[in-house]
Amino acid sequence: MDSYSLSVQAYIEQGRQIMERDQKQRSLMRGKKFDTIAVHGLYDMQSALANQGSIIEPAFLSTAQHFDNSDHMEAALAYLMPAWIYARVTNPTLHYLEETLALLEGYGFDGEVTAHLTGSGMAAVFLGTNSFLMNDPAHPKPNIVASARCYGGTFTLFTRYANERGVELRWVRDPLDLTEWAAKIDDETRFVFGEMPANPSLAVIDIKAVADLAHAAGAPFIIDSTIATPALMRPLLHGADLVIHSVSKSMATSGFVIAGVVISRSNIISKVGPDEMRLNYANYIKGYPHRDMGPTLNPLSALLTINDLRTLRSRTDISSRTAMTVAQYLGSNPAVESVQYPGLPGFPGYETAVRYMELVDASGSEAARFGYLLSFNVRGGAAAARQVFDRLQMIFRATDLGRVKSVATIPMISTHQQISGSDKDIAGLQPNLIRLSVGLEHPDDIIADLAQALSLV
Repeated sequence: MDSYSLSVQAYIEQGRQIMERDQKQRSLMRGKKFDTIAVHGLYDMQSALANQGSIIEPAFLSTAQHFDNSDHMEAALAYLMPAWIYARVTNPTLHYLEETLALLEGYGFDGEVTAHLTGSGMAAVFLGTNSFLMNDPAHPKPNIVASARCYGGTFTLFTRYANERGVELRWVRDPLDLTEWAAKIDDETRFVFGEMPANPSLAVIDIKAVADLAHAAGAPFIIDSTIATPALMRPLLHGADLVIHSVSKSMATSGFVIAGVVISRSNIISKVGPDEMRLNYANYIKGYPHRDMGPTLNPLSALLTINDLRTLRSRTDISSRTAMTVAQYLGSNPAVESVQYPGLPGFPGYETAVRYMELVDASGSEAARFGYLLSFNVRGGAAAARQVFDRLQMIFRATDLGRVKSVATIPMISTHQQISGSDKDIAGLQPNLIRLSVGLEHPDDIIADLAQALSLV
């Protein structure tokens, strides 16, 4: 700091005071309940007065920040004080959303949590994993260990890592099998990756056990928790280092936004990378890889997400209740071969789901919630599944999920179509599988649509 002029040092001091104020407000909000955090985030009365008194977070649509003078610019661009500099790097509206997401994902967690927004969920998967694959002569033969029960885009991204970078890709076929995880994680593993509940299989993972295996080998454990959201599960509490979300889904439930987020705890474990990456991974990727790659979220999309996020817990409660009702109905329909839903006692991993998934700030039977996503196999094979799918009259046919409206798709021909035939087998896909994202319609109407579609099977 001594190498900077007195004027620059004055701006650095100003930045320190801003960060202290934010930390004080952050600490205050960590003492609030989940719903209160979702409604307010870090935007308080003082923030409102600084924005013409607006009680709602403002949208900063400008591409760049104006600086007082060259000293202010120097301090800001050296990351020596809080600033948003240029909208490709960050933006005040994005900052409000990032702080809220970090507080929600870190709800109940003792350590520091930070978040970095991206322009899509896949951008978040990429930025959440790519830095761990940097060249390091001390670790010349990198491998990644990942659950094969994951979203199709994640599957193909990791396959691309293997094909284009020479990274050894080790798929875990049964994410509940700790022996399989242990056999594939070793001293050259750069990261361990899981998804819970998985899309579209709804497979679950013993988060703490897998995190312990990863840490014993000096590797971070990264989990995609898109389907659960912090309203049902917060993996940082159980040992995860990074949590990834496709914000496009349940968080931005209205369906207007494509977005992603990488959320990290402080002092993660990693074999490679600078100390600042380990200290604060989310801030590291914001200031460096993201700055140069540019997968940035639009500020208006951030504002729309902030608005949707305020009701996350109540929406998750309703859609989870409805999904359970629908899953039970499908399980009783003779045209359905099997139903995949973590809340069903016969589902593989049900006990694990019960251990990790529950509605935040609820207790007893009110806490038993397992999310809005389910899938089911239609009796009669692929042709029968297509017939049922094509007969849906209210449930939308689309490659989307987490919406206020119910949406269905056939993963074999949509979300996982780009996966090769042999890899489809590794991922556990079946051609007669229909994935159903349950919305906020009345359960009787969802069931009626499914009943008429299944009636001819």
